[in-house]
Amino acid sequence: MASSSERVAAALAAAGHEPEIRVFDASTRTSADAAAAIGCTVAQIAKSLVFRARGSNRPVLVIASGVNRVDETAVAAALAGRIDGLRIERADAGFVRDATGFAIGGVAPVGHATPPHVVIDRDLLALPRIWAAAGTPNSVFALTPDQLVALTGGVVADIAKRAP
Repeated sequence: MASSSERVAAALAAAGHEPEIRVFDASTRTSADAAAAIGCTVAQIAKSLVFRARGSNRPVLVIASGVNRVDETAVAAALAGRIDGLRIERADAGFVRDATGFAIGGVAPVGHATPPHVVIDRDLLALPRIWAAAGTPNSVFALTPDQLVALTGGVVADIAKRAP
């Protein structure tokens, strides 16, 4: 197992959660790739998107259903009570690696180098089981939405872009 997956496993174990980390030969970098490898729906993929909080440069981790596009304004609004004047912007690959310790496509919900602010897509809560990246672009683990909220301490919000 890669060292980044070992870091995820250690973070999960420290929180009392010990799921099986599944490693695939094929990439699980995209939600569609992960769903195909696992044999689940794309909606069950808890994709991790990293943003940068302007001003503080603190990472903001958004965990969204694999079928949803993220409304950045809704994410900032979800964090408004926690951070004054928060504005977020997409993070580049270097920032993602430095802030999380993971490469894009393998960002796990736990085990980050710098603790992020976390926002969780409310749509994930309607699913009985979801799958998240386990630190590499070809590893995942299963959990329930309630476990995701407990593990991350994330704010649950409606963050999916909706058609007008």
